[in-house]
Amino acid sequence: MNDLSNQDLQATSVAQRTWTWRDYAALWVGMVICVPTYTMASSMLDQGFSWQQAIWLVFLANCIVLVPMVLIGRAGAQYGIPFPVLARASFGVRGASLPAVLRGLVACGWFSINCYFGGLALHGLLNVLGMGLAGPAAGETISNSQFACFLAFWALHLVFIWRGLESIRVLEVVAAPLMILASLALVAWALMKVPAEQIFGLPAKVVEGGPKTWAALTGLVGFWATLALNIPDFTRFARSQRDQVVGQALGLPLPMALFSLVGVIGFSVSSIAYGKPQLFPDGLLTQMGPLAAGIGLLVILLANLTTNVAANLVSPSYDFSQVAPQRISFRTGGLIAAVIGLLFMPWKLLATSGGYLFTWLGGYGTLLGALAGILLADYFLLRKGRLNVDALYRLDGEYGYGGSGWNGRAVLAFLLGVLPCLPGNLVVSGLLAKDAVPLMLVTLFDFGWFFSLAVAGTLYLLTARRTA
Repeated sequence: MNDLSNQDLQATSVAQRTWTWRDYAALWVGMVICVPTYTMASSMLDQGFSWQQAIWLVFLANCIVLVPMVLIGRAGAQYGIPFPVLARASFGVRGASLPAVLRGLVACGWFSINCYFGGLALHGLLNVLGMGLAGPAAGETISNSQFACFLAFWALHLVFIWRGLESIRVLEVVAAPLMILASLALVAWALMKVPAEQIFGLPAKVVEGGPKTWAALTGLVGFWATLALNIPDFTRFARSQRDQVVGQALGLPLPMALFSLVGVIGFSVSSIAYGKPQLFPDGLLTQMGPLAAGIGLLVILLANLTTNVAANLVSPSYDFSQVAPQRISFRTGGLIAAVIGLLFMPWKLLATSGGYLFTWLGGYGTLLGALAGILLADYFLLRKGRLNVDALYRLDGEYGYGGSGWNGRAVLAFLLGVLPCLPGNLVVSGLLAKDAVPLMLVTLFDFGWFFSLAVAGTLYLLTARRTA
């Protein structure tokens, strides 16, 4: 075994490819039903969208991202290779470390966000049990006891890192139906608490300039742009192409829209019944009485755990392994991701709905859109879906790019796809004044994922063909 490979990065055998469409559908339902999905819809209401606009945009965005999801997933199902190894075809056997690390760092951020949500649910549950833990003081975004709960929930994930991918599949299959039932129970309670005509008749919030439709759509696409890249990490275990396509088509767009509707209902009911709209479900649950709150908070803990281990630990485990395969295994990569996740401060990122929807989702969506464009252009348009698997693990093969292991054309296409969107990102993040950047560049960021995917993919294809 050379320094470009280890047991985790090797192509799966036929015997290992056992996942059916039901496993993929359960995987997606388990990942979809989570606090960030719930918060996505409530954030849109807080940004001036009507509930109909919010649900429609969520559904549309997930139909859009499903396309690269199943296309990139095809390589995993066909060749049994994970995302970092697929990226070697376009970026080079060593250059693939660039997209792998970028994807891995985004996963670390999401891992931290979900740990924070899980920590809040644990904090609320302990208070339901009579612990009397304090919330943040004036001017703070997190209290000491909430931070301790954040650390406790973080530590729970280490068990699944250690046990590996099969334990994650079993967790998703068991948890998915439980979370569907809990979501239906919350909706039933809400409709008994507040008449449906009041919930769905709540007028849209008035915001300056009106709702930002394209920026929101870009952010919503960016939500699962992460998995659209590293979906081969899962489809490499598919029994067939049909299983990965059908399972993902059933498990992603409609469940995302339906669970976002749960977020809409929860946000509206908290506003009508309790006088204060709650972006996060734990805020609503703690007002529902001890029994309902206790059950609901336990479900949130389970929901965030299933999403986090599947969406945000599998990817960096493989991604960081790509950097040094002989030193970093799947387990080691997952532990590295967990430690990096501690360095993020999600309580600050999630302090405002705009920061979550536009700064975070839109920002990393631009990065990942460029990577997806290059992968799709290389695999489908340049190579017509054919790869030399043996050469993906050799420096002296066709993906060694002259022995350096880096394809400079892919790196350049990536930079040119992303850099035009950077000024707009800095404005939205508050790091630059709006009048310091041309309006065109600010507006361009609203289309970040679409722009970077099209530009990076096109430039890569043109330069690759010219030198082929």
